[in-house]
Amino acid sequence: MTTPATRPGHGPSRRTVLSAGIAVGGGLLVGVPLAAPVLSKSGPVDFAPNAFIRIARNGTVTLTMPYVEMGQGTYTSVPMLIAEELEVPLAAVTLEHAPADDMLYRNPIMGAQETDGSLSMRAAWEPMRRAGATARTMLIAAAAAEWRVDAAECRAAEGFVVHDRTRRRIAYGDLAERAATLPIPPQVTLKDAAAFTLIGRPQKRLDSADKINGTAIFGMDVRLQGMKIAAVMASPVLGGRIASLDDREARRVTGVRSVVRLDDAVAVVADHWAAAKKALDTMVVTWDDGPNAGFSTARLKGELEAASQRDGVVGDEAGDEAGDEAGAFASAARRVEAVYRLPLLAHAAMEPLNCTVHLHGGRCDVWVGTQAASRAQAAAAAAAGLQQDRVTIHNQYLGGSFGRRAETDNIVQAVSIARRLDHPVKVVWSREEDTQHDFYRPAYHNTLRAGLDRDGRVTSWFHRIVGPSPLARWLPPAVQNGLDPDAVTSATGPYQFPNRHVDYVRHEEHAFRSGFWRGVGTTHNVFVVESFIDELAAASGVDPLEFRRRHLRDDPRLRAVLDLAAEKSAWSEPLPPGSGRGISLLQDFGGTILAQIAEVSVHVGGSLRVGRVTSVVDCGKLVNPDTVIAQIQGGVIFGLSAALYGQITFSEGRVEQGNFDSYAAVRMDEAPRVAVHLIESGEAPFGVGESGTSGIAPAVANAVYAATGNRVRNLPITSDR
Repeated sequence: MTTPATRPGHGPSRRTVLSAGIAVGGGLLVGVPLAAPVLSKSGPVDFAPNAFIRIARNGTVTLTMPYVEMGQGTYTSVPMLIAEELEVPLAAVTLEHAPADDMLYRNPIMGAQETDGSLSMRAAWEPMRRAGATARTMLIAAAAAEWRVDAAECRAAEGFVVHDRTRRRIAYGDLAERAATLPIPPQVTLKDAAAFTLIGRPQKRLDSADKINGTAIFGMDVRLQGMKIAAVMASPVLGGRIASLDDREARRVTGVRSVVRLDDAVAVVADHWAAAKKALDTMVVTWDDGPNAGFSTARLKGELEAASQRDGVVGDEAGDEAGDEAGAFASAARRVEAVYRLPLLAHAAMEPLNCTVHLHGGRCDVWVGTQAASRAQAAAAAAAGLQQDRVTIHNQYLGGSFGRRAETDNIVQAVSIARRLDHPVKVVWSREEDTQHDFYRPAYHNTLRAGLDRDGRVTSWFHRIVGPSPLARWLPPAVQNGLDPDAVTSATGPYQFPNRHVDYVRHEEHAFRSGFWRGVGTTHNVFVVESFIDELAAASGVDPLEFRRRHLRDDPRLRAVLDLAAEKSAWSEPLPPGSGRGISLLQDFGGTILAQIAEVSVHVGGSLRVGRVTSVVDCGKLVNPDTVIAQIQGGVIFGLSAALYGQITFSEGRVEQGNFDSYAAVRMDEAPRVAVHLIESGEAPFGVGESGTSGIAPAVANAVYAATGNRVRNLPITSDR
């Protein structure tokens, strides 16, 4: 399904090919601008096409994919857009992983070559269809010229151009060379939605067969001639260094080739993983822990709480009465206050981190699964001491990521090890290494208060968010005047509150690294907001679903989702004692609306079981409905694992969790039945990959309250909360 990317310097550059529309190997290469020019007062400064179609003489249609496949179905849904407009069967489209090129393959929404933020379908929707339509238009023009007929008399169908009047038809492959000589049309007509034959209809995933039969290549599967395997052990305390090292026993293990010592880590290089790991386990290392040796979870909680006493940077503010949230709260008929805390979370992707590097002839080749290929290329170049164009990233399938493989620390480490070797090396992190050296989802401290009138309506809303800013590290210009927009996203939910005030207090810790986690700011704030909304409903004596309905923004889509969720979950039907239903509602990821209703039973001793989850989602235009359903189902399990078990804790600067015995995930016998109901609206898709994860924790927490009367304000949910 995939082939290696063309190495830079071999033949015409992709940018030259794209802009000129020239043929490669006698085929037709079509590139389209996938983003409007980025304008400044001085005129265009950036024009970033980031995908193209290649049609060979044999009729093969190849899409170079600017997005990566990490389980979310991108490698099916994006080809559907191309195939729809190009009028070819979906199975006729083959894919190549895009090489690192931040100009050519940048995500037009993010402005960089990244796959994250539930943005792939939103970013690809029009550009990829336009790419297919451009190719179709040029092929029709080529056929019309050959037949000497008006192009308007011709149509495309199933990989052919057809002229109905004369009953002639010609395959795309036979037209490729001629079409490549034609000018690229500045405007093309996209198909009307009523004419879609693929989009909106369930399609089998193109990558499933290879993954089932074991031929799909993930980073862990890369094999090179002469390659060795390295196991690594990094300082257990961030910022620590090796004080002393005894590797005599390690070097005696059969198959061990070398030991590589870095400032903060040691690697054993061997013929295979078993030898490398066995030798690593014999290593006697004394660590200089550095300044973070005394760090603990208790200290983190205390510092976040202390920071919450400071005024934050305003993220949202409005006022009705005196234009004053504090005044409206003071005069409210009923006042409710709460503090919510969320823990650090690891990503725990099924495929542990790995990276294969070969330094040779002044070049660096890197085989890795990464969400951000150009970022990986820059990091590898810096670590290798090379110019960026001397580094080639060979991207692979990602065995899960959830934000972790957007980082580059494992790539830098692998390149640093490879610099000390004269052969290719695959560096593999153990599960424990992966868990204990992650870029964790931040811990947050949230202070909330709300005023209610005598009818149970919210008259004031205050939400203070305290935590670090991964965005400030990733994209510093996005954090203006101290405000991290991701930290405050969804901080009032899909509701209209008068006299509201949301602010953000940035608090950074240097004893661990924070990063983005599936659902980003939304997954944190939806838990807090939807749980607190439930508290307000209880204080008002109003049914939680009805309370939400009363406070919704004026958006009929919101009401439609909420009403269908009530119907499909049998919301009004009673449950046995010890059981309860809980609801959450969110609107984010470009406009996606998701309601989730969880049914929970709590048994003697506090053991909890989530039996059923009803999800209703409106993510705009549905491209592949099966993918949407799968993403919500998978998101529920991922989010439920965090809600029930997820937390990273520190003692003496060290992470206390390692493998799945101490950082647990929901197992098959614990998984609830997840029913997903789809509502289609609009003409374009919104993001869906992270929404299911974001909504499940508050739905379960609210169900626990309905079953027991105990309010959950801290995650994970345990029997003592």
